[in-house]
Amino acid sequence: MFENLSDKLEKSFKLLKGEGRITEINVAETLKDVRKALLDADVNYKVAKNFTDTVKEKALGQNVLTSLKPGQLMVKIVHDELATLMGGETAELNLKSNPSIILMSGLQGSGKTTFAGKLAKMLKDRRNKKPLLVADDIYRPAAIEQLKVLGEQIGVKVYSEPENKNPVQIAQNAIKHAKLFGNDVIIIDTAGRLAVDEQMMNEITAIKDTVNPDETLFVVDAMTGQDAVNTAKIFNDRLDFQGVILTKLDGDTRGGAALSIRTVVNKPIKFVGTGEKMEAIDPFHPSRMADRILGMGDIVSLVEKAQEQFDEEEALRLQRKIAKNQFDFNDFLQQIKHVKKMGNIKDLASMIPGIGKAVRDMDFDDNAFKKVEAIIHSMTQLERSNPELINGSRKARIARGSGTSPQDVNNLLKQFEEIRKMMKMMTTSKFPGKGQLKKG
Repeated sequence: MFENLSDKLEKSFKLLKGEGRITEINVAETLKDVRKALLDADVNYKVAKNFTDTVKEKALGQNVLTSLKPGQLMVKIVHDELATLMGGETAELNLKSNPSIILMSGLQGSGKTTFAGKLAKMLKDRRNKKPLLVADDIYRPAAIEQLKVLGEQIGVKVYSEPENKNPVQIAQNAIKHAKLFGNDVIIIDTAGRLAVDEQMMNEITAIKDTVNPDETLFVVDAMTGQDAVNTAKIFNDRLDFQGVILTKLDGDTRGGAALSIRTVVNKPIKFVGTGEKMEAIDPFHPSRMADRILGMGDIVSLVEKAQEQFDEEEALRLQRKIAKNQFDFNDFLQQIKHVKKMGNIKDLASMIPGIGKAVRDMDFDDNAFKKVEAIIHSMTQLERSNPELINGSRKARIARGSGTSPQDVNNLLKQFEEIRKMMKMMTTSKFPGKGQLKKG
């Protein structure tokens, strides 16, 4: 995500971070490179020009030339302006009505149906809502089936009328159904096309005018760059939507849509999709995204992801087990499940300040845990709870059961013991006295 842009911006700032004298010419040259980096990232030309003009005006107004650390001050100004360019403040969903109605719009292939499912799961898991998904694409039976599969996967009911060819009526009936069964959020997945056409725009406009949604969201594939921005403008002119959803932000995207769309349509980006998993949905925080673009990481989002997977009671239970040196393979397996739910490993690592660039060219296999899980699943409950019992013959049996080698089993046991020692040491140093057992 934004890797090329990050590299080019870093090179742009090297001039101002040097030991040489800083001049207005240097600042102009740096901003020329910044503008080129933005254009290469597929940012709208006018947006890129206005951005660098604003940064230059603020830089000279804040005496960058006479600052003791002109490079750092310049980076701060660019950071703040990037955050402003992407909306400044985090835009929340409007869920004040009961039921709240969310209307999804966008072209076919943008990831609209999948994102409807992700949004439903997020509202169910993180906000304790009872959402209803509505299959309102009357042209593609596959879209209805896809939504039903997603609904079953995430434990959310899906309303559909496969024989009904009136999308407005389906939406109205879905609202009646939601009120009857106590659903407090209705997410309507509408039909998309491969390109904008009048029939589609008339249809979704009619649905919006009839159901009067609290939120109309435009879903767009971030990998389509300026095409995404142009399509967003057409939809916004007709629908006057409340927010944008950027999908596939984890892919080979240059970032132009994320940086341009707010300025062009004057509507905030509310959520981003960062992977294929149903948990891969994040609120869009402009300031945090600016941090990531400038290689500063995003530790706050990383902590939030971790907090979603670990509840306080479980953390205390685990802490007590670690303190008594009772952390076992059952606990280890549980932690692996939590980490996998947090998202793409490489993306998580890039959120740690200073790590993003280091891991950029490294090959992270999201299936790396499979071998470890297979080995643990091949252990008996007694072996999981008491790893020290695993001798040579047990290692051979576990290896056969997991399709690995005794050496793989041996390596895991060694790594596990190192992890256990490290966790014990960290717990003891953080909570003095609690990690020491009485002898005798």
